[in-house]
Amino acid sequence: MDLPRIFTIRESSHRIHNPITPAKLATLGESLHLDPGTRVLDLASGSGELLCTWARDHGITGTGVDISTAFTERARARADELGVADRVRFVHGDAAGHVADQPVDLAACVGATWIGNGVAGTTELLDRSLRPGGLMLIGEPYWRRTPPDEETATACHAASIADFLELPDLIGKFQGLGYDVVEMTLADQDSWDRYVAAQWLNMRRWLDRHPDDELAPEIREGLATEPVRHARATREYLGWGVFALMKR
Repeated sequence: MDLPRIFTIRESSHRIHNPITPAKLATLGESLHLDPGTRVLDLASGSGELLCTWARDHGITGTGVDISTAFTERARARADELGVADRVRFVHGDAAGHVADQPVDLAACVGATWIGNGVAGTTELLDRSLRPGGLMLIGEPYWRRTPPDEETATACHAASIADFLELPDLIGKFQGLGYDVVEMTLADQDSWDRYVAAQWLNMRRWLDRHPDDELAPEIREGLATEPVRHARATREYLGWGVFALMKR
């Protein structure tokens, strides 16, 4: 049970595996006014930056669950680096279906709603771990503006235009599921550039070291096509945000 190797190659230098910068992640933590000792469950926790930095800055405690062995190891190393290994722990496992042993104050899935087969299923999954009155965090793409055609949508890593909503409609979807949207932190084009463009350098450096690897042709193809695709599509049409929700 692990992520495909291509993914860990692309994001080998990333501490945050979605288009939110460290500054925006810090702003999000500050905006939630977290009390010391707040118990957090982070599903698909990646390299652990949310839990580790918020433990350092706000005194939260928590557990992260991620399917990647590489990212889980990095998360544990980051916790040691920041001196918070006594407050956060990281579990290698499938976040889909994971429920905390005891209710938590904040349940998060920041950028991986596939674990619940979409927004509705992920909110239901997180709610199973959340105490009454607790906070939920969902990271999800949306259309900054609707693409003009399906080709542009697929260039934004969607299967079709219908995969994502525009921002007002996404907020409306959360409300329709029975949640109040109480905060949000949105990525901007620079956030996308820092996330996506950093992959290209990781890919090129990996390719220089492993020119004969079985993945080398795929990496080479990505370097040849992805920068133009990003400039034309992703940074122009695709938004992304983290939304704080409270159940009505």
